[in-house]
Amino acid sequence: MKKIYQKLSFLLVLLVVLTAGCKKDIAKEQEDANPLQPRIFDILRQFSGAQVISSGDTAKFTGIEITPAGKADISWQVNNVEVSKEKKFNFAPTTGGEFTIKLKVTYNGDSTVRSTKVLVNPTTYTFKPYTKIAMSYLTQDATAANVNFNNVTHITYKIGLVSPEGDLDTSPGEAGQKANELVARAHIAGVPVIMGISGRLSGIDGWAIYETNDFGTAIRDPAKRTKLIALVKAYVAAKRMDGVDIMMTDINSGNAPDNIHAIGPFLTELKAALPADALVTVTATVNYQHWEYPDLSAASWVNLHAYEDNGHIGPDAPVGQSSSLQFMKDGAAIWPNFHLPASKLVVGMPAFGLRYNALNPAGNNESWGSYDYMTYKDILAADPTAFGKEYTDKSGKGVYYNGVPLITQKAQYLRDNGFKGGYLYGGDYDTQDANSLMLALFNGLK
Repeated sequence: MKKIYQKLSFLLVLLVVLTAGCKKDIAKEQEDANPLQPRIFDILRQFSGAQVISSGDTAKFTGIEITPAGKADISWQVNNVEVSKEKKFNFAPTTGGEFTIKLKVTYNGDSTVRSTKVLVNPTTYTFKPYTKIAMSYLTQDATAANVNFNNVTHITYKIGLVSPEGDLDTSPGEAGQKANELVARAHIAGVPVIMGISGRLSGIDGWAIYETNDFGTAIRDPAKRTKLIALVKAYVAAKRMDGVDIMMTDINSGNAPDNIHAIGPFLTELKAALPADALVTVTATVNYQHWEYPDLSAASWVNLHAYEDNGHIGPDAPVGQSSSLQFMKDGAAIWPNFHLPASKLVVGMPAFGLRYNALNPAGNNESWGSYDYMTYKDILAADPTAFGKEYTDKSGKGVYYNGVPLITQKAQYLRDNGFKGGYLYGGDYDTQDANSLMLALFNGLK
């Protein structure tokens, strides 16, 4: 019996050895036939979008898992130059610019690659020289993709919404790091970025809402004014912006004179709070309310909203061009005649048009609700030939707007008559091709 038991034990061990060898051979055969594909797991989604940092800061790539773990070769590359073979990588640039970060994982001759961009806002930068200001005035919906930095000398980004309590909402700039990216790309290109602040605006044309006093209420009260200035100062410093534009548009109410008068102390206190080299500008109207503005000579310059004559809206108003060359000339002339020299004035032009949606039997605008505004890029989408005109019938009952020829004429007038420059509102309503209004403004000012 003992011999039979020993014989069975021997056979069992032999069977285990043979089975193990068989499994090993099968595993090898399967791996040879189906080699492991190297994979990269971006646990923290650090490759899902560009990171925006300042020079001296660090872009971290630490939430990475790789298979087959411990077997694959790792190569981190910056602008296609290998810089590390470790699993984790920290990129700490000392200069500004746009960098491509690539992770390449190789196993058994097969490779997997992930890449992303790191945009680095330079600590020190030099603004490009200019003779006349050609400024894109962006709305809160803009992104860096809405700017051709070759065609601008300055950018104002209307990202601050002022409440009657003196609070400041800047949340639209945080989505997708919009504000950070815009400032970084602008500084790399040598273009200053000014923070635009306003109360609630009327829509595409970016002007006054009837009987609103949000901004005015905040700056008329010394305590609220102090609170608002502290918030503006903190945001400008955090985003490394280069100044502030005061777009106080509360001029459509019974409190309009007091709202406008309050710009004076607000301008003085804001300038004192910001760095000495910060740009501090004011956007002002060219209508009869120009008499209410205080002395604005302390501003770096004044932007003139000289592109809506208000004569072609309302019941029975005649249809037509609300932003003509003559209207700009007349409006712009008010300020050199009564307030500031032309060399302190940057004059606005629209990147939107006035669209009529219903007309009365006389062919005039029907009512207060029968018109609206249309962005220049939407006008071109409706009529690809619109860039060379001032009117198209391809939308609603017709749209009047500024095309490339009219913008060019306006820019040349400002250039030839000693004005500091011109700006386009809103810059993100424009196109980024040969039919760009900003390009026409930039070239016309040369």
